[in-house]
Amino acid sequence: MNRIVRPVSGTLLRRLALASIIANVGVVVTGGAVRLTASGLGCPTWPRCTDDSYVTSSELGVHGVIEFGNRMLGFAVGLIALATVLAVLTHRPRRPGLLALSVAVFLGVPAQGVIGGITVLTHLNPWVVGLHFLASMAVIAAAYALWRRIGDPDGPTVAVVPAPLRALARITTGVAIAVLVIGTWVTGSGPHAGDHGAARNGLDPESISQVHADGVFLLIGLSVALIFAFRAVGARRATRAAIVLVAVELGQGVIGFVQYFTHVPAFLVGTHMLGSCLVLLATLSVLWSTRERHPVAPAPETAPADDAAPVPVTA
Repeated sequence: MNRIVRPVSGTLLRRLALASIIANVGVVVTGGAVRLTASGLGCPTWPRCTDDSYVTSSELGVHGVIEFGNRMLGFAVGLIALATVLAVLTHRPRRPGLLALSVAVFLGVPAQGVIGGITVLTHLNPWVVGLHFLASMAVIAAAYALWRRIGDPDGPTVAVVPAPLRALARITTGVAIAVLVIGTWVTGSGPHAGDHGAARNGLDPESISQVHADGVFLLIGLSVALIFAFRAVGARRATRAAIVLVAVELGQGVIGFVQYFTHVPAFLVGTHMLGSCLVLLATLSVLWSTRERHPVAPAPETAPADDAAPVPVTA
C-alpha cells in the first residue's frame, strides 16, 4: 500500500528555516557560556564525555553538565536541520537551490561537532576555538540564505541599486567578515580561555583589540555611507536594512568598548558573541536587499491555430 506524502507548505518551510537560524545562534551563545564558565573541558574527551561514558557524571560537576548540555543542543540543531531538508524534499513545486542550501546547513552541524571535538582534543587551542566560532557563522549565513530564498518568488533576479552600490555592499560584507575573524584573535588573546590551563594565542591583547576597533570604525563608516547612497537612488528597502545594520553595529561597538574598559566581564563577552551573530545577519540583510526576484509572468494565451478552427460542413 503506497502512502501519499502531503507537500509541505511554504509557510512551514520558512518557519523551519527561521528555527534553524535561531537554533544555530543559540549554539553560539551556549558555546560562549561553555568557555566563559571555564567548562571547555567539562567533558575531557570526544566523542565520549569521558573515556568510559558518552554522558557526564557527578564527578565532572557543573562544568561537565554545561559542556554536555552544549553537545546535546547540537543534536537538537541537527534535528531541525534534518527536518528542514525533508521539508524541502516534499515541498511543491520544487524550488531551485533550496535543497543545496538545506543540505549545506545540515552538513554544517556534524562539521561543527567534529571541530568541537578537535577543540577538546587539542585542549582548547585558541586558533581551533576561533575556527569553531567562524564555522558557526558560516552555518548561520547558509541558514539565512535558505530562509530568504524560501520567501522569494521564483523568477529572475533584478538589481534594485546601481552596480557601484552593489559593489559597496559586497565590500561592507567583506569588512564585516574580517571584523569577525579579528574578533576571534582578540578572544584568543584574552582571559576567557575555557579552562584555567588552556593556552592563549600569544598576541598582545591591547594591540589586537586596537586592530579590531579600527576594523569596526571602518565597518560603521561604510554602513553609514550605504544609508546615504541607498537613499540617493530611492532604494527604500535597502535603506532600511542599512539603518538596522548601523544600529546593530553601534550597539555591538558600545558593548565591545564597555567590556574592554571593565576588564572583560563574562556576561558582556557573552552578549558580544550574540551581537556578532546579529551583525552578520544584518549585514546579509543589506546584501540581500540590493537585489530582488520578480515572479515569472504567466505565459500569454495563444489563439487557436488556423488548422484547429472548425471546418464548416456543406450540404
